[in-house]
Amino acid sequence: MNKKEKIGKILNILATVYPDAGTALIYKTPFELMVAAILSAQCADKQVNRVTARLFKKYNTPQEFAALSQEDLAEEIKGCGLYRNKSKYIIEASRELVKRYGGTVPRNRSELESLPGVGSKTAGVVSGVIYGSSALPVDTHVHRIAHRLGLSRASNPRKVEEELAGHIPPHQRMAAHHRLIAHGRKVCLARRPACGNCHLVEFCEYQPKEDRHSCT
Repeated sequence: MNKKEKIGKILNILATVYPDAGTALIYKTPFELMVAAILSAQCADKQVNRVTARLFKKYNTPQEFAALSQEDLAEEIKGCGLYRNKSKYIIEASRELVKRYGGTVPRNRSELESLPGVGSKTAGVVSGVIYGSSALPVDTHVHRIAHRLGLSRASNPRKVEEELAGHIPPHQRMAAHHRLIAHGRKVCLARRPACGNCHLVEFCEYQPKEDRHSCT
């Protein structure tokens, strides 16, 4: 079985197990999703949603965020990790959006990545979820599963994305992203993967099959 066939079988299984997988971040506008995605770095989506539920009631446009001081925003988002750096980036990105794009979140991924604090994953999430691009953003879950299933050996997330995307049709990539994340959160955990409950065990290279009972 070549890699394309293997990925195809894996995605078919994930589509059956997680048919409705989607982003867990709660948002109403492209800008809110961008902010939430920045906050989600090294922070669980559930915690991000708790923070943004309060935050977006006070401020929810680039213009409003651009007018904030770093200290004020840091106080609002301190429930998220790295909140001081994130407050700096969100304010700077908001000011750039107002200055360069009239407050509109751009569709183009490279333009998104030019904004402060917006890396490859955040840009991919926004362009894929909002604008339907063919991105396949690689977060820690996608990266981990790609390695365990032998789909990529790359350490760089963008390289992992390129290797996966090369075998997945463009219109299926965001769905693959969401379903891999769902599997990573529910079954293929970082420290104690529930291998006994995994529908992908036949494809897994994580450890010898005879030892997998110790993972459950």
